[in-house]
Parts: sequence; C-alpha cells; structure tokens
Amino acid sequence: MLFRSFCSIRFGTETRPRHHQPSADAMPTYKLTYFAVRGVAEVIRLEFAAAKQDYEDKRFALDFGVPGDFSTIIRKEFDEAKASGALKASMGQVPLLEVDGVKIGQSKAIERFLAKRFGMMGSSDVEAAFVDALCETIRDGKDAYQKKRSIADADEKKAAMEKYFAEELPEFVGKAEQSVPEGPGPFLVGGKLSLADLHWFQFLAAPKGFFDNAEGAKAAFQACPKIKAAVEAVAAMPEIQAWIEK
Repeated sequence: MLFRSFCSIRFGTETRPRHHQPSADAMPTYKLTYFAVRGVAEVIRLEFAAAKQDYEDKRFALDFGVPGDFSTIIRKEFDEAKASGALKASMGQVPLLEVDGVKIGQSKAIERFLAKRFGMMGSSDVEAAFVDALCETIRDGKDAYQKKRSIADADEKKAAMEKYFAEELPEFVGKAEQSVPEGPGPFLVGGKLSLADLHWFQFLAAPKGFFDNAEGAKAAFQACPKIKAAVEAVAAMPEIQAWIEK
C-alpha cells in the first residue's frame, strides 16, 4: 500500500477510479434509448443499419391524452426513467447511447461518435470537415421550414408552405449542391457512404422522413445531380431498405 502511494507521487500515477472506456478490440454492445418515433434518433438508427451493427433499440412509449394535441402527451416510462436518474448522463433527455455501459448524450454527438466508429466520417480530417459541414447545412433548411409551420394564420401558412416547396427549398438544395466537394460519387464525400449521405436521405427522401410533403421534398433535389445520386444510392442499399421495411 505504501509502495503504491509512493508510486502515485513519484511517477504521477492516477489513483482515482476511472470511467470504463470501451475497448476498440472487443466486440462492443450498444443500446440506444429514445421515444417510439423517428425524430432526432432516426439518423442514428440508419447508421446502425448501414453498418450492420446489432444494438438494443429501447423506445419509450408516447400516448396522447387528446389525439394530435402535443400538450397532452403521456410518457410515463420516460418520466420514471428521468426521475430515477437513469438519464443523468444526457441531462434528463433522450436520445441516450450506451456503449459497453458508458453513456453518451446529445444526438449530434452520438451521430458523430458512431460515424467515426463505422468509417462514415470520411478518410481524412478534410473529408470529415466536409461531412460535418454538409450535415450542419441541413439545420438551416429545417429551421426555415419550422418557421413556416409555426405561422398561426391558416391562409398565410398555406401560401408560405407553397412558396417554400416551390421556390425556397429547391433554391436551398441548389446552394448545398454547389458546396459538395468534387469526387467520384455517388456518395457526397470521398466516394463512400458517410453521415452526410444518411442525413440528406432522411431530410429529403426517406419514407415518412422530415417533411410531410414528400413529393415537394423529392422535387427539390431533382436538378441537383450530386445530392440526387447520393440519396438514391442510400435508398438502394439493402441494409437501408431492410430497415425501412422493418
């Protein structure tokens, strides 16, 4: 005991308990906790599907006191988990990813963590930056859409939505197309599947994806050959097709 204490002082050995870190060589186990909806966890699920990685897909049930009224949502199981402290690592929110017992919160952090593990962040630091930029670009498109959805007046909202899908979304996707780096295709960065491809697929082309107006979203990228090729390549992947079917 004295020798151990001496070594701790002499050589700077860490004596405090450390958090267990997943071994890169061991076969990791994964558990994803979220609600029984697609939401901000769906891209994470697409990552698991594309990587052919088994995981536990834990889903908290959501019920409505009044159908369609989000202010009346009942989420008993989630509330119990939060009260018990089970979600402390994610600040009482979901999604929450557990990797060999280590808990990681925040959807974007989880996405990037898995993308790095599964080889979906490019083949260099520069490619990783391109992937990241293309993912972040989508946030701007989503924010613009949510502003239209929040318009209270029905007629004003209808007109704004029509303009968004007819003009604003195609213009936005066109600008994003110009930011895609040169490469062999069909994927957006480096000629292989990345997190960016999964995000653009979920944003524009996934069945029951981000937009209620699926046809309007599909029309928005038809004049953008790089993005069109990427989302169609993702849609054609057997692993993605199997996940969607499931």
